[in-house]
Amino acid sequence: MNRFAGKVALVTGAGGALGRASAIRFAAEGSRVVIADLDRERAQAVAAEIGLEASAIQADVTDLEDCKTMVQAAQDAFGKLDVVFANAGIGGEKTEFVDLPIEEWDRVMDVNLRGMVLTCKAAAPALIDAGGGSIVLMGSSTGGWDTILGSGAYMMSKEAVKALARNLALELARYRIRVNAVCPGIIQTQLSFRQASDDPAAWEKFFARFAERIPLRRVGQPEDVAATVAFLASDDARHITGASLLIDGGQTLQSWSNAPDSAYPSD
Repeated sequence: MNRFAGKVALVTGAGGALGRASAIRFAAEGSRVVIADLDRERAQAVAAEIGLEASAIQADVTDLEDCKTMVQAAQDAFGKLDVVFANAGIGGEKTEFVDLPIEEWDRVMDVNLRGMVLTCKAAAPALIDAGGGSIVLMGSSTGGWDTILGSGAYMMSKEAVKALARNLALELARYRIRVNAVCPGIIQTQLSFRQASDDPAAWEKFFARFAERIPLRRVGQPEDVAATVAFLASDDARHITGASLLIDGGQTLQSWSNAPDSAYPSD
């Protein structure tokens, strides 16, 4: 496929697994890509993987001037901006709400919600100048359909992103800009594996246990998310806007009442 030939895409949080996979997918389909990440070295490493059709920039999505700078970097390097994947986000510390420090609440909301708003605010004028385009937001994972104990700040920040997608979809439609959100379930990344261990056996056991609780019996891969992001950003989804698309292998269909016994062992 060559769905993004002649297009320019910006990916935030592109040094992480999902951002990297999406940036590589955009490039594989013909796009030139701006790799934005808070970690300059990670951004440069992903850009180096892609080659001459990629440019790396260090950017903090919680800072409006940084967001404007990364958008300008896309215009300076490649002449325009057509696609934005606002992917940067954090999981936050798992803490029960009654014990949650307000500073942690602020940190999660700052990155996961404010960062999305500022990215879109900076990018929208460039997309308008380009005659339209597409924004894909990293949405609520499965937090909007399931409840994650100890992750109140994360869940609320990500649920707000779905509302942001709907609002922007309506407001920007007259400029031929589509806005959608992706909502991944458990994906095999270091962010999902939040245990202090580099042991491959522990990693394998952790994700194998999750696979038992997913109807398709597999844990999602970063490439699964990248494929969905590319679809929503492409003209194949030209009549889709304001949607929040689950990528979870049926994970949110499973409950205690219909899960296999092995998913909820008695011990």
